Formats: sequence, structure tokens, C-alpha cells
Amino acid sequence: MIGTLYLDRWQLNFNLLAITLLLLLSFPSQAISSKADTLGGEIKIIDDRGVEITLSHEAKRVICLYGAFNEIIYALRKSDVLIARTKADKTPESILALPQIGTHMRPNVEMIISLMPDIVFQSTGRKAALEPVKAIERLGIKVAVFNPNSLKGLYRTIMRIGTVIGAKNRAVQLITSMREDIKKISDIKTGKHRTTEDKAAPKVFFEVRYPNLLGAGGKNIVDEVIRLSGGENCFSNIAKKFVRPQFEMLLACNPDVYIIQKGPMNKRPIPPVKRPNYTMLKAIREKAVFYVEESLFSRPTPNIVKAIRILRNIIENHKKTGYRTY
Repeated sequence: MIGTLYLDRWQLNFNLLAITLLLLLSFPSQAISSKADTLGGEIKIIDDRGVEITLSHEAKRVICLYGAFNEIIYALRKSDVLIARTKADKTPESILALPQIGTHMRPNVEMIISLMPDIVFQSTGRKAALEPVKAIERLGIKVAVFNPNSLKGLYRTIMRIGTVIGAKNRAVQLITSMREDIKKISDIKTGKHRTTEDKAAPKVFFEVRYPNLLGAGGKNIVDEVIRLSGGENCFSNIAKKFVRPQFEMLLACNPDVYIIQKGPMNKRPIPPVKRPNYTMLKAIREKAVFYVEESLFSRPTPNIVKAIRILRNIIENHKKTGYRTY
């Protein structure tokens, strides 16, 4: 019902917003130099909807409706192109002074239009997030939608964002650096220094949310993080981003390591030892429970390298330490 009201409001304001946009475009802006806009030539990318986006010049005014893209732009050393942020976005710190344009799911379309971005970046994480995209596009603003649920998808997203904002070479360098760092970490976890009894990859459950238990499935970037760290995701064989396992499913896996993310999706998780039946799990009995930051593990950014390094350390030492926060 609320979503319908929002869409009706956008429909009612369509003509007014279109007129406002035309008026804004008719006045010169010191923030957007026509001479600078022509540098670099035409730019084309294809987003994860299969939509081709064409810009006459590199984007100098960008709004990200998904926070991970702010961090990618920061890693490309181009945070000066960001002109707004959503209410939830707090990183990098340089964006805190920027105007807020609503939320990821319900951005303020009127405000976005008034800021005159060259392009808006959105995630396809939820279908409802595409509704405001349609409203923005109807008013003539370019929107690119990305869905980086794997390392390959993350690399492609970094490359396309870098291309759009005039940081293509930096994007190549960043991706190369990430691949090299991940290979080094992955090589360490291959088992060269493990004893014979430890050769099998430890089974790992990654808790996304509790209560109403939610875990990482085989289509989640966390699945790759676990594998590259030397572990085996309990639900890697389920081709979904998220899994809602019954306790019996969790018991069947009986993880060696239990990872709990803490953040907006899992604000105050009850300690597993206090949950009904959870002491039946090996990881809980042996205190192989570890808390990690949601922003590092569940957000597709260059920080995923740090997440792999942290989890590799957890997996290699889970029998020596327990109940730690990373």
C-alpha cells in the first residue's frame, strides 16, 4: 500500500518534474562546465539488466542508491563526483556532508532530479528497488543497475563504474591488485601447513540474520569468500543468495565454524549458546563462533579482500580461539 502511494505521487508529479528539469537545464551551471563535459568522448556500458547506457562524456555528478558503489568510487579515488547519499550510507566519511536523498528502496525522486546527476547507480538486490529507477529514467536521467553477487560480478561492476566516471585505468589497476591479493590468501589456505587430519575443508555456516534464521547460499558472494578462505559453505549447493534453513538442515551440516555477521541485517543476534538446541552443533559446543562486520562480508566492495583475509585467519585458527569479534 505504501509503495503504491509512492508511485502514485511520482505519477502525479511527472509533468511538474519534467518542467523543472527543463528549466534547470536552460540555465548555465558553474558546477558543470560544458568544455570539461566534452573531454573523453562518448561512453557506453551495458548494465546488469542488459540495458545499454550512453553518456556523451564521463560522469562528473553521480548519485549511488546502493552504498557499496560509493565505496567502489572512493577506491577509484574519484569520490569528488559523488553529489548525494542515501540515509543509511555513512562510508566513506567524505560523503557525510552530502545531502540525503531518501533510502535505497525509497529515494526522493524530486530531490534527485533537482541535483541534476549525470548518472544514478542502483542495485538489483530487490525488485522493488527498480521502481524508483523507472521514475528517474522517465524524467531523462541515466540509470545503471548492477548486481555484483560474485567476485566476477564485482570486477565487472568496478570496471563499468570506472569507465563511466573516467577512471578506467584505475579500475584495471584495482581489479589486478584485488586478484593478486586474493590469490596470495587463497594459496596460503591450500593446506600446505595443515596436519593430515585437518586436510578436509572445515564446514562453515554464515549467519545473515537471527531470529528468522537466514544464511548464505551458493549464489551469495559470501560463498566465494568462504571457499577462497579454505572453508566449505554449509549451503553452497543451494543456488540462492539466501537460505532459510530449518534447524534440522543446520544440524545435518553440523558446521565446524559458525560465523555471525553484525550490522543492519543482524543488529542484536542472540548468542547461539542461548538458543534452543544450538548446543547440539559442533561449532557451538567447541566455541568456534565468530562475529564479523556485515559491511565487510555482505557488501560487494574492494574490502572483500579484507573479508577473505579475516575468514582465512578464522578458519586456520578456529580450534585455538573462539567467540571473537573481527
